[in-house]
Amino acid sequence: METTNRYSDKDLSKFKKLIEEKIIKANEDLVLLKSSYMNNGDNGTEDTSPTFKAFEEGSETMSKEANAQLALRQEKFIRDLKNALVRIENKTYGICRVTGKLINKKRLNLVPHATLSIEAKNMQK
Repeated sequence: METTNRYSDKDLSKFKKLIEEKIIKANEDLVLLKSSYMNNGDNGTEDTSPTFKAFEEGSETMSKEANAQLALRQEKFIRDLKNALVRIENKTYGICRVTGKLINKKRLNLVPHATLSIEAKNMQK
């Protein structure tokens, strides 16, 4: 059993900085994704053959849908990161919601919005 039931304020401060940096980066990526599927550019296919234009529009539609999906996933990631910041403020950050034990620091550095320890994650399988 873990000896501490929460991370120190110093640790929480480090995680907060990491998460805030990830939110900034994630927001930048989201802007790029949104602009790529909202952009109405025709890629200069106006004067090319109709067949090529049809292919171009088909692949453009597919990539717009893929980018829209990626954007939705990115929005969820940002929401999860913001929720992690709330847990830091509440001093409940890094505590597994299933086992109640501290989530390993290495895991939190890789997945700062994690709410499950590896142990709990493995129980889900």
